[in-house]
Amino acid sequence: MVRMRKVVSVAASVWLAVSSAFAVISFDNSFYSPRNRERGVRKATALIILHTTEAPSGSALRKLSDLGECNFCINEAGRVFRIIDHKREAYHAGRSMWNGRSNVDEFSVGIEVCGYHDKPLAAAQYTALAALIGELKAIYKIPDGCVLTHSQVAYGAPNKWQPRSHRGRKRCGMLFATPAVRARLGLKTRPAYDPDMRAGRLADADPYLSQVLYGRPPQSKLPLTRVVTSDSNVIGLGRGAWDIARDAYDDPTTLYVFPNGTKKRGNQMANFKLLPLGTKVIVNAPAENRVEKVQAVGDNGKAQDIAGDEVLKASTIYIYPDGRYIRGSQLGADGVLKLPYSTKVLVGYQVGGPVSASRPAATICGPRWRSSETYFLIAGALVSGNKVDEAKIPAGTMLFFKS
Repeated sequence: MVRMRKVVSVAASVWLAVSSAFAVISFDNSFYSPRNRERGVRKATALIILHTTEAPSGSALRKLSDLGECNFCINEAGRVFRIIDHKREAYHAGRSMWNGRSNVDEFSVGIEVCGYHDKPLAAAQYTALAALIGELKAIYKIPDGCVLTHSQVAYGAPNKWQPRSHRGRKRCGMLFATPAVRARLGLKTRPAYDPDMRAGRLADADPYLSQVLYGRPPQSKLPLTRVVTSDSNVIGLGRGAWDIARDAYDDPTTLYVFPNGTKKRGNQMANFKLLPLGTKVIVNAPAENRVEKVQAVGDNGKAQDIAGDEVLKASTIYIYPDGRYIRGSQLGADGVLKLPYSTKVLVGYQVGGPVSASRPAATICGPRWRSSETYFLIAGALVSGNKVDEAKIPAGTMLFFKS
């Protein structure tokens, strides 16, 4: 069990007995998140999710603390920082699913390790991570096969390259799925396959990642010519903007340097599929789980361009310019073609509401009502949760949250 002892110091350490390793982990509270109190206590904990920060601790720790994006973080020296209390929900997995259950944050503990998905960690990090995993497994009775990587649970909505919701949005933490690293962490088993791809809920958009995670051939019918093993950040045959930048391909922080030396930002690109070979892609996305932008018919293409094969699914929500909304399952093919310009499109969402005094937003979707990716339909306009005053939400308001 967790035992805490306050220490009057800058580091504000906490001690936790690790029964499985017969050792003691020193926890540093100096990056304890100010968002801890607003996060709800998880009703259940079934998974441990391992991440790599893809950045050094100097920049990663502050962001993780400010946004409350993990429960623990381990720096390069093996020091373990507590960010969000281990019993509370940390927003670490973003759009995620495992075995048919979405919003993995709601039933998992998230651990960030300062490092990169394709590079070895420091010996001290392996030692600290093994001890922390051992303690959390003992507390929550979690088997080895339920210690997963972010790349195993993250998934992406349809985009210009992928017509379906798909695995492969992140390669984050993929080294933690390899047998050698898992053995070093005291993990004897790993999942043999992706249950969501096997069940057809998600497509396989990164066969190379699938092979790393499960040690077997790609789990989809995607042509092998699309298997990308290179880590080059240069556009080439079978390697486009999405392969390099993933969901940051159209981000203003992503820079495209053309062979002739000219440059454009991701948000300035007209057609990503016509990028010349040899274009260099420099990705500087500010956050691992980027806030997804609301896309609109006309501004971002047709509804089919935005929602892909999920254009007629119940989880695709259309908000008309006049403030009405409709689910994709309520539209026929003709109705999709007649959607007016500026209709907003939310892919992979649930409809909640109406909000009332007896059924507030927090009752409808939990603490995520405050999320920047939860939207309230107020006076015909979509207002993100982080800009809403709970006391001023009009009765009868509908809200949309990620499914």
